[in-house]
Amino acid sequence: MNGRTLPKQAQAKTVESAVATGLIGADVRTGMQAAVLKQAVMDHLHYSVGRLAAVATAHDYYRALALAVRDRMQQRWMSTTQTYFDLSRKVACYLSAEFLMGPHLGNNLVNLDIEQEARTALAELGQDLDNIMACEEEPGLGNGGLGRLAACYLDSLATLQRPAIGYGIRYEFGIFDQEIQDGWQTEITDKWLRYGNPWEIAKPEIAYYVNWGGHTEHYRDEAGSDRVRWVPYRVVRGTAYDTPIQGYGVNTCNTLRLWSAEAVESFNFQAFNTGDYYQAVNDKVVSETVTKVLYPNDEPEIGKRLRLGQQYFFVSCSLQDMLHLLDLTGVPVEHFAQRFAVQLNDTHPSIGVAELMRLLVDERRLDWETAWVITVQTFGYTNHTLLPEALETWPLPMFQALLPRHLEIIHEINRRFLDEVRARFPGDEARVARMSLIGEGDDKRVRMAHLATVGSHAINGVAALHSDLLKASVLKDFYELWPERFSNKTNGVTPRRFLVLANPELRGLLNDTLGEQWPADLGQLRQLEAKADDAAFRRKWRAVKEANKKRLADYIHARTGIELDPSWLFDIQVKRIHEYKRQHLNVLHIVTLYRRLKAHPGLAIPPRAFIFGGKAAPGYFMAKRIIKLINAVAETVNADADVNTRMKVAFVPNFNVQNAHLIYPAADLSEQISTAGKEASGTGNMKFMLNGALTIGTLDGANVEMREEVGAENFFLFGLTAEEVERIKREGYRPADCVAGNAELRMTLELISSGHFSRGDTEVFRSVVDNLTQSDPFLVLADYAAYIACQEQVSAAWQDKENWTRMSILNTARSGKFSSDRAIGEYCDEIWNVQPVTVKL
Repeated sequence: MNGRTLPKQAQAKTVESAVATGLIGADVRTGMQAAVLKQAVMDHLHYSVGRLAAVATAHDYYRALALAVRDRMQQRWMSTTQTYFDLSRKVACYLSAEFLMGPHLGNNLVNLDIEQEARTALAELGQDLDNIMACEEEPGLGNGGLGRLAACYLDSLATLQRPAIGYGIRYEFGIFDQEIQDGWQTEITDKWLRYGNPWEIAKPEIAYYVNWGGHTEHYRDEAGSDRVRWVPYRVVRGTAYDTPIQGYGVNTCNTLRLWSAEAVESFNFQAFNTGDYYQAVNDKVVSETVTKVLYPNDEPEIGKRLRLGQQYFFVSCSLQDMLHLLDLTGVPVEHFAQRFAVQLNDTHPSIGVAELMRLLVDERRLDWETAWVITVQTFGYTNHTLLPEALETWPLPMFQALLPRHLEIIHEINRRFLDEVRARFPGDEARVARMSLIGEGDDKRVRMAHLATVGSHAINGVAALHSDLLKASVLKDFYELWPERFSNKTNGVTPRRFLVLANPELRGLLNDTLGEQWPADLGQLRQLEAKADDAAFRRKWRAVKEANKKRLADYIHARTGIELDPSWLFDIQVKRIHEYKRQHLNVLHIVTLYRRLKAHPGLAIPPRAFIFGGKAAPGYFMAKRIIKLINAVAETVNADADVNTRMKVAFVPNFNVQNAHLIYPAADLSEQISTAGKEASGTGNMKFMLNGALTIGTLDGANVEMREEVGAENFFLFGLTAEEVERIKREGYRPADCVAGNAELRMTLELISSGHFSRGDTEVFRSVVDNLTQSDPFLVLADYAAYIACQEQVSAAWQDKENWTRMSILNTARSGKFSSDRAIGEYCDEIWNVQPVTVKL
């Protein structure tokens, strides 16, 4: 079977069989056969895109095909919505400030099982499907793992036929596009909407008003009850844009609803007529700023205000939307928690706790106690980080100025909560201060993680180690108060995008070996274990990997000019650039290897290509220096004839979902080398494992569970444990001692400091070296010797091609646990109580 051939439904789908089966009468909007799809593309090219075939560009064909595919999803989307409405089932509502969906076209073709039909239809129109898919602008509506996880979960919710809505923000400009200029990261505006978005449908009739600023007024209502009225300074309207999320091999098609901010009145005629032309459109400009850009620079005060405003905006729209949907079914508001399970994806949407209370108490006139029970029953909270700086807090004066009513509500929640704490732990005022929703001291701040924890009936971490550390550190006091609320839900990734779509050659081999049901039941990959000792199967496995490596090498050459040999070991680290992820530890190994080869030209080492990718936050000085260091080392190594036949270094610019499709399948070695106790889970590690890469890593995040699944003998482990990291820090870590005790490390750092990789400039990397030798907050130098030794084990293992292939097969075979289907099934069954619903067309 060809790797690009997908499982076939029991119907004729070829152009030849179209006429024979009476296909001429098939609906051009819903027919799945190649001949009908071809006609649908031509119709959209003519009627929707408005282009003659003779002058149509590849992008015109992309839009026409996208609209034709969306038509087929539309039928399922409407049937799904109607089914949920008729049956009044509980719906999971996933609130996330990020949804890094990736390109839609390929994923939808896979999930609808019409990839081959689309390929045939376009070929008959003189077009190549791969070229057409490459035209799609990737929506950069996320920063990294958090947003990509949300996208994987939406895919799994639809595939598992669970009623769900994803709620987020329709940023006009997503995460920046990254270019590398003279080794430095340069940020370019992400104009993902410049050609429109054929996958979304604007819903201007679904819009809600969101208040900002102003003041509150206390009064008594007609029944004599104390009430509060919020008198805002400004009102913004949030309008819905809906995107269908098609499940794999099922009729279920759920909804991603993103909110865009608009002015209540876009144009002030009175101001215009008096000559104040700027004021005439001021409301429009100010209002639309709210959803203008993903994660504005929050260093200045105005950036912080905008970020808090974004979070409140999309949460308020989403909760108002849920109440509206409840009203449509005629169900009383007291049953809200029986109809909606709302998951807070990290702290960004945690203002939802206070907003739901406001809506229930102020708008729906429920008493406080009833509203609080509903709120806690409704929310679940997923914590994604142990880094203190990532646990959001907001200065009290700023919070009061933007959300005066919510601050009153938070104070009342806090008063009642701290009474409960004092009752459970009498006399322990230190505990009370630690657990308060308001951080005391000179700089009083609202603690959003505490608000999310107090307002949720379920709190979870995202890997077994992370959940244990959460209960032992960041949320220790809350765990001691409510141990029953805490659980672990290890992250997962969708195999549809990251294997079926990204790795068509391996998909074909798996289909031939296992049948065609495994993409919806990843546990079936275990059957590959029996093939690991089959020499003929190992040859096929290596051929797949070699083809994927050639594909990536061609892409890197086209983008960077760097030529890589696909027969070399491809050692890959792609992820957000951050000190705790320790890309600079990887660089120290490269420089160490470079030094060894320069000193001993006859040294026998297996050739290796070191491949990096990832973006640094625009204001993150050290991360941007690390990118420069990687590129500087690459420039020197790649130009040095003494070493470049045995090692090369490449940085892939603008790492995103689209080029990840090329990168994950091509890896031989996956670098997961974060400081133990810092990475909550990681999901890139799972994508590499799924595609047969071996991992070199620390006992951090989901690495722990990956090693348990694949077996210690198939995982390259090094480094301090989380407990050892904490002990060393507690006892007083002195990185200079690591340098003094390791001559090779000292010489490696000296080579970087000397300007050898920076054209003689001894200043450019001084800050990186000083950071390592003077403070080393993420214990890079403490793990250096163990990492170098482990990399020598990697080199030795790589030289036994048969055993390496065997280990590669076992990594894929034992990756089933890390499917997002498993993860989302646990959320649905153990937290949300959201049951499967079969959708019929």
